[in-house]
Amino acid sequence: MRHGIKGRKLGRTTPHRRALFRNQLAALVERERIITTLPKAKELRRLVERVVTRGRADTIQTRRWVRTWLQERSLVRKVFDDISPRFADRPGGYTRIIKLGPRSGDGAELVALEFVDFAGGAGAAPAAGESASAEKKPAAKPAKKKAAKAAKGGAAKKPPGKKPPAKKPPAEKAPAKKALAQRAPAKRAPAKKPSA
Repeated sequence: MRHGIKGRKLGRTTPHRRALFRNQLAALVERERIITTLPKAKELRRLVERVVTRGRADTIQTRRWVRTWLQERSLVRKVFDDISPRFADRPGGYTRIIKLGPRSGDGAELVALEFVDFAGGAGAAPAAGESASAEKKPAAKPAKKKAAKAAKGGAAKKPPGKKPPAKKPPAEKAPAKKALAQRAPAKRAPAKKPSA
């Protein structure tokens, strides 16, 4: 039984999970907002809280601890010089999770994980009614091209996800009786007994 065991495994081995969190933490510190799945965001939030809290006490020891999670020195510098001072008088709760809806491919719940004082800017979170998939999808092709193609007599394309059924090889015809007789082993006639 796993009583009192904290943390999600996320279907990964421990080194893979640590690498995932290092990469996501680096992206969050760099951009101050990332889009990920809900379980990953909830786990990453725990790590972000610890990193920012350690960044408030600027000592060699805390810088080395933060460096174990952030591989780039510029990001460590940003935590200590920019991010942690913004939260100097805030007792925790440095991030927020904004639900964006299900991912179109597998239905996983997507969220935006951001610092609570995130300014927005170019990568601002979509409004409550919009979904994350709307901002990721490229613009749809104009309907004029489709109409022109149909006018030329081009066959309508089938949806890309559906494949036509596989063609079966033509079944062999049943062999004629003569062919069966030729293929069947010949019956041996009873052996004649030599007459004495």
